[in-house]
Amino acid sequence: MDKTEKSGHGFGTAPVFLAAISTILGAILFLRFGYAVGHTGMLGALMLILIGHAITIPTGLAIAEIATNLKVEGGGEYFIISRSFGATVGGAIGISLYMSQAISVAFYLIAFSEAFRPLFPLIENHLGIIPDTRMISIPAAILLSVLIIKKGANLGVTALWAVVAILGISLAMFFLGSPTSDAPRQVLLMGTTENPHSFFIVFAIVFPAFTGMTAGVGLSGDLKNPRKSIPLGTLAGTLVGMFVYILIVFKLSYSASPSELASDQFIMSRIALWGPIIPIGLAAATISSAIGSILVAPRTLQALAGDKNLPIPQWNNILSSGKGESNEPVNATILTSVIILVFVSLGNVDFVAQIISMFFMITYGTLCSISFLEHFAGNPSYRPTFRTKWYLSLIGAVASFIMMFQMNGFYATLAVITMGVLYFLLSRVHKDERDLTTVMKGVLFQMTRQLQVLIQKKQAEVDMSNWRPSFIAVSRDSFTRLGPFDLLRWISHYYGFGSFIHYIEGPLTKETNEEAKHILARLIEQAQVSHAGLYVDTIISPSFRTAVAQIVQIPGIAGMENNSILFEFDAEKPEGLVEIIDGCQFAAAAGHNICILRSSERHFGYKRKIDIWLTPGDLRNANLMIILSYIMIGHPEWKDCELKLYMTFIREEIGQERDKIKNLIAKGRIMISRKNIQLVPLESHNKFGEAVAQYSESTDLVITGFSLTKMQQDGGEFIKGFTTIKDILFVRAGQDILIAKPVDTKQAPEETQIR
Repeated sequence: MDKTEKSGHGFGTAPVFLAAISTILGAILFLRFGYAVGHTGMLGALMLILIGHAITIPTGLAIAEIATNLKVEGGGEYFIISRSFGATVGGAIGISLYMSQAISVAFYLIAFSEAFRPLFPLIENHLGIIPDTRMISIPAAILLSVLIIKKGANLGVTALWAVVAILGISLAMFFLGSPTSDAPRQVLLMGTTENPHSFFIVFAIVFPAFTGMTAGVGLSGDLKNPRKSIPLGTLAGTLVGMFVYILIVFKLSYSASPSELASDQFIMSRIALWGPIIPIGLAAATISSAIGSILVAPRTLQALAGDKNLPIPQWNNILSSGKGESNEPVNATILTSVIILVFVSLGNVDFVAQIISMFFMITYGTLCSISFLEHFAGNPSYRPTFRTKWYLSLIGAVASFIMMFQMNGFYATLAVITMGVLYFLLSRVHKDERDLTTVMKGVLFQMTRQLQVLIQKKQAEVDMSNWRPSFIAVSRDSFTRLGPFDLLRWISHYYGFGSFIHYIEGPLTKETNEEAKHILARLIEQAQVSHAGLYVDTIISPSFRTAVAQIVQIPGIAGMENNSILFEFDAEKPEGLVEIIDGCQFAAAAGHNICILRSSERHFGYKRKIDIWLTPGDLRNANLMIILSYIMIGHPEWKDCELKLYMTFIREEIGQERDKIKNLIAKGRIMISRKNIQLVPLESHNKFGEAVAQYSESTDLVITGFSLTKMQQDGGEFIKGFTTIKDILFVRAGQDILIAKPVDTKQAPEETQIR
């Protein structure tokens, strides 16, 4: 590789491991882990470690996996998140992650100053002044910032070696130490101090001890082979840290009483072979954690600025620039140092520390979610050389978010809201870039694929009492006659599914294909504007009848087979009926229910009244007409609609027809209340049209049945009739549809009796 193409320092795996382990074995270990054992007992402390690592180990595995799929560059966790979830999500998490990293430096420096507290009485006695921890933390912050700005990451990594060596010596002397005089003679598995704090309060205090495993990921831009070093260094640091904490729990439980552990934050000094080594180890651990964070935070900020995630363009230009061949983030380090000094000067970061913990938990939860979603989405471009298990990532994600709210519900909610606001603001900046939808589309694809396979296996046993409409509408006048589009969106509302197909006549050529793409874009816009839950598409075919032959054979988009087709023609232009008659032959051959809408300029009027007209020969069509009517009046645009069913019969057959209708209602074959049924006697079958005109002239939509055989014989004259009716839907049931399971009863319910 050309020298000019290199970036960073070309570190190996060791700095990743050192940054992780020195942060894990930090302030909490020396100051608060005795408190944890004292308040929860030995078994409780082991549970703290196991639960904490139920979050951190899946996170470490997720980082290892994602790092082996990506060419990891500068920015560490931010780079992994942004390149996996997109710039918008990555920017939102990256900004909060950066603030957590920067402010955590101040937290570590304040903890570093606590290591000198045993010397405060001596200083007060000899110098006569009352020491303040800020006398140490502020100069330490200034000195550390200057050294990092001047020397960069090389100094930090060199210091890490020395710090880890001191940590090792401190822990060795602690394990070689003797129990206190009040130590129990045998290990108390569940022994705690009086009035112990709750488990979750203790967990909230000690959890930062386990969060250092990602510290080395921030060095990604300075690693020679990040795809190898990040997984190896991160997992090694996590596992070694867990092992050390388990040993410390056993040592503390054996070496001091619960009350001593709970009350003395320097209890490890009393146990260690040489007491002063513990404050020295504390100082080394906290300063190493501060070094690790101050190495990582500016690089996160530099990567954020490089992706144009900051609100002011000039900030992006200044903070993204680096110095020298290693691209050292000097400007980002200067800004980070200012933030550190502000919070160190406050001297108390308890409030901020809880917010930091929340954002770290969000980061871990997000990393695990990425790994889980990528597994579930089955994205062929996601091919990591190291693979974890999807259920481990899911456990890590769920555990992260659950523990966030267990630790502090208010801060957890605040953290989530902040993330949401950042995401919203960044989505306006990165309008055309990949975001959550890319991953979610893959997830939905896999869910739909599995659902379709499952439904297809079950389709041999179709229960027609649970019938749902799955309609295809085909029209060549999609933008000039909206009747079929609106009817389909009403039918598809909540209960069913609809596919609206625009027909383009002609051969499939480059020109017609481009026309189809343009029309499809218009259809999608039309569906969005009208809030239609429809799938829209186009079809190019030499003739309308061949288009229908193709359409009735395509599988259902919703995971269920299409079962119905909707045609439409203009009442003023009945010549359009000719090609519909041809198309009906193919739809009938495929077993589809057929609906033909004869639309008018009235366009369903005020949507206040639907009349269903049945003849004795229409009983097979009855339930399809009724269920379509009920589905339509469930749409908000038809909410005040009145539904009425007219049943016609020849006058001399009134007794026979009344008994037949009564029997059908009783058995559930016609599921409609008697009050909505009106019997209309006819002098002859030819008077049907006159009866419809008499009762339904002002109706917004009339629904009646038709016979395909008769329509072919009379050329559609029956459908062309009803001249005084504006909008009318002709229905032919190709399936034996039941609105409810038939009941075996000899007596109709009282409310459905027809006399």
